[in-house]
Amino acid sequence: MRIALISPFFPLKGGIARFSGLLEEALCKQGHDVIAVPFKALYPNVITKSSHVSVQQSAQLVLYNPFSWQETIYRLKLLKPDVLLVAYWTGLMAPLCFVLRRFTGIPMVVLLHNLSSHESFFFEPIMQRLLATSADGFLTLSEAVSRQVSAAIPDIPRRTLFHPAYEPEGQRSSSDEARKALNLDAQVPVLLFFGYVRHYKGLDRMLHAIPALLHREPSLRLIVAGQFYENIDRYRQLAEKLDISKNVDFYPGYVAAERTPLFFAAADAVVLPYRSATQSGVVQLAYGHGVPVIVTPVGALPEMVRHGETGWIARDVSPEGLAEVVGEFLDGREHCASMRPAIEAFRRTCSWESFAASAGSFLETIAADR
Repeated sequence: MRIALISPFFPLKGGIARFSGLLEEALCKQGHDVIAVPFKALYPNVITKSSHVSVQQSAQLVLYNPFSWQETIYRLKLLKPDVLLVAYWTGLMAPLCFVLRRFTGIPMVVLLHNLSSHESFFFEPIMQRLLATSADGFLTLSEAVSRQVSAAIPDIPRRTLFHPAYEPEGQRSSSDEARKALNLDAQVPVLLFFGYVRHYKGLDRMLHAIPALLHREPSLRLIVAGQFYENIDRYRQLAEKLDISKNVDFYPGYVAAERTPLFFAAADAVVLPYRSATQSGVVQLAYGHGVPVIVTPVGALPEMVRHGETGWIARDVSPEGLAEVVGEFLDGREHCASMRPAIEAFRRTCSWESFAASAGSFLETIAADR
């Protein structure tokens, strides 16, 4: 099939850009002709606090500029793909989906990273209704999102898949080397919070959990590595207020692929104290580095963790619940290395090859039916 994949791609930052690049490769290996339709930019620089935009010569599409959509429509009509596959993660994508489907006439499958935005807007229900008039089918990455689609948009075909595993990028370091580079003692327990820092990811709740944990393990360290969408001073001040500044290391800014292995090599476990979630690429990134995860019981995160085998699941999203589950990690910390076979086995069930095969067959069905 000829598939037009409309999505952020590298060099735009973020998990969806990386996901789509790997998906493009996997679909091509299945024998499909994949046309990448990249975004030049997603949001105004005043929102992202960045001037980083795509440098791909073919990138014309700007999410916030409807005048740029016309060129994409013209290009799609010339290329005549069998189906459009559109990455969707925010209600702001719904108008673009509607316009592309309406003015190209090409069947559209929406790959739902999220049905609802992480920080919901008052017009989200309107965007979902608009999406329902545009999509011919849905691919979801978790049972949690599939249930949301079933409730909100019940009459459109969908297939529930999974978030495939990420392979490590960059040069891998030993734990001793990584800890030396980050000024960490070789024996202290280290937790890693990795990726974009946004309100829904619950870093503040993790900070509130640390004082109780320090009573049982005073040497505990938390590394926070990622780009802040909120003022970092808020978190630094909270750490000072809680008297845990010596136990929290902030590394603000987007973490490039070549530096990522350093943080995972230094960590005993990766913590995701999310208030809400669908799925998370950070889990699969941690697994790629052989590191167990500690998650809250929200969205699809529990689907991605085998408690006591590949990580730990908190009883709730409160600081007390986080302190309790991190305490469980501390009790079994010496066994973290022995969890790697279970982590590797879980990763093998989430391959890009199987994802692309199932997604491709669904796309073929939708294209044939329409």
